[in-house]
Amino acid sequence: MKKFITLPVITAIALFSTETVFAECPTATEAAHLAALYMNKQLFSNPADLSIADAQCGRDKFVGFLSQQLTKIVGYKAGLTNPAVQKKFNHDQPVLGVIFQEMLLPDGSEVPVNFGARPLFEADLLVRVKDVGINQAKTPEQVMEHIDAIIPFIELPDLLVQEPTKLNGATLTYINVGARLGITGKPVSIKEITVSQLADMSIRIVDGDHNEIDRGSGSDIMGHPLNAVVWIAQDLARSGHQLKAGDLLSLGSFSKLRPPKAGQTIRVVYEGIKDTPSVSVKFR
Repeated sequence: MKKFITLPVITAIALFSTETVFAECPTATEAAHLAALYMNKQLFSNPADLSIADAQCGRDKFVGFLSQQLTKIVGYKAGLTNPAVQKKFNHDQPVLGVIFQEMLLPDGSEVPVNFGARPLFEADLLVRVKDVGINQAKTPEQVMEHIDAIIPFIELPDLLVQEPTKLNGATLTYINVGARLGITGKPVSIKEITVSQLADMSIRIVDGDHNEIDRGSGSDIMGHPLNAVVWIAQDLARSGHQLKAGDLLSLGSFSKLRPPKAGQTIRVVYEGIKDTPSVSVKFR
């Protein structure tokens, strides 16, 4: 039986401020508090002066508390892989989060418009790891040898914080890069795709009436989307971990982050890939 995360009694935390001050890695009590807010879809006070190293430490504690409620980690997500998104969050490097099994929903799912404390949607892409050789890959061409599929993906992140305009790379890391939900399409065999097609593809977001909302290009993510896979493997290696067969990797945003609207249908289409794969979600 999973343990219920209770909201702990917290001292030295400004619960009624828009900023929470950490002088070092957040404590277990502070991470448990964040997990309780997350599970209850409540906003979190923005941390102030949190370093990336301390944010990573806090993220690991936060994820540990989420593991009391969710089942297993099935992959990882890279955030801030798009230069335009890095600029928005005032951070010049990607950040890493984990994906739990319950976060992934099938194509065409209906999702409550208030699925999180501060819900958003974006065009993304998953890749599926074929074997552990991925951990030595240094180029998109080498990555292609160690993945077996790409999967259309609409990420539904939750930014969680009271002041999103003050959100930065460290805070985003601490909140597990906002991982909440995601819609997965039909896997496309890597045998049907070339390295250049992934860089050159157009990713379009359209609504239920086929009106274009936004678009991006494969090269928007680190020059080539599979460079995000290289970065994920290298970041995990720094903490003594590695990717394994079956891991699902979210590569980042090809579009702006947008709030959902009740009654809205969103479809993401990947043009330039065989059979033009797509994935959709409806917000209720």
